Amino acid sequence: MASCTQCGYALYRQSAVPLQGWIALVLGTLVVFAIANWFPIASLSAQGLVARVTLADALLLTWQQGHEFVAIMTGLFGLVFPLGQILFLLWALMALRAGRLPDDFHYGLRVLRAISVWSMIPVLLLGVLVAIVKLAGMATVSVEPGLWAFAVLSAMMTMLSRVSAHRLWRYAEDQGLAPVSGELLGPADTAADCLECGYVQPWHHHEKQSCGRCGAALHWRKPEPLARVWALVIAAAILYIPANILPVMNVRLPTGVSSHTILGGVVELWRLGSWDLAVIVFVASVVVPMTKLFALAVLMVKRQWKGVAVQRQRTRLYELVEFVGQWSMLDVFVVILLSAMADFPGVSQITAGAGAASFGMVVVLTMFAAHSFDPRMGWDHRRREDGAPDGTPRQKENAHEDHKENA
Repeated sequence: MASCTQCGYALYRQSAVPLQGWIALVLGTLVVFAIANWFPIASLSAQGLVARVTLADALLLTWQQGHEFVAIMTGLFGLVFPLGQILFLLWALMALRAGRLPDDFHYGLRVLRAISVWSMIPVLLLGVLVAIVKLAGMATVSVEPGLWAFAVLSAMMTMLSRVSAHRLWRYAEDQGLAPVSGELLGPADTAADCLECGYVQPWHHHEKQSCGRCGAALHWRKPEPLARVWALVIAAAILYIPANILPVMNVRLPTGVSSHTILGGVVELWRLGSWDLAVIVFVASVVVPMTKLFALAVLMVKRQWKGVAVQRQRTRLYELVEFVGQWSMLDVFVVILLSAMADFPGVSQITAGAGAASFGMVVVLTMFAAHSFDPRMGWDHRRREDGAPDGTPRQKENAHEDHKENA
């Protein structure tokens, strides 16, 4: 493993799995994905009625109930993006195996890099387990092959997440199919890396520049990160209020209709004796969104804190925000699965509430905010050149601080 000497971030990890092994794993993942989505996840029986549920059934029913936005959002995160990640990864690996990169290889890896972040199979699996526990007292629940396939798929997708777009470019470098990162740098050049492919190249000051390997627009820092992150964080904070006040699901029983908020669902799980799942849902749906909003605000307000140790802690905080981002989608997956599992006309019916769409948007906005933030901004004040590459003069107080640290 190669790590950054300044912030400690892992730049490269050597894999013991050869290229052929990754191809075999991707093909196996594709088969398991088909099984998970073809076979029912669970079957439920109540008062002589039987329901066998697949993910497609849950998405279709949510759409038919008038919650098109929730159906589209969960369908993308739980079905379309994971399938796209598998297919694009297989296409890239097969191109590397053939020893010839197609002309659109760089476009394909850009798509792979974009959709991999939004692939949420592990979150979907946890949502299935929470939904089954919630309905255990209402109906007889039987586990079907789809659930076991989703469990295996979750593990396989986690393993495949190590084969990122940057790693595929490194495979291409090793085989002599792509320019080697950093080979054009001279002793006096300022280095800049491409966020899309990881190619390190000379940075030309005050010029519009494209990556010499993949053609993506090259920026010294992400464009207008402060305005973008603040706008997304404020929008997410506003939507977080109705997401917690409005019900995320409505339950219709012969005894009447009841509505449940996020905290109401946590209390119900605790009352049913599933305190472990209650804690998981509380952390994923309440603690994580609030932590993300607070952490992003802190990173934005105090981006000029001094000291290597403090900046490394800030970098670790940003990595944590990125890692936990998708787990807040748990409650939205639970709602659409419950709507399909408890669809017994005349006996029980569960529909998504207005809070589900708001909460889903909070998750999406906070993830966009995390991706828009540039953690390199916190290290800029430590630069020792007389002027920054973007032409911004070095501040005297920063130079004085660096002198004290060196002493």
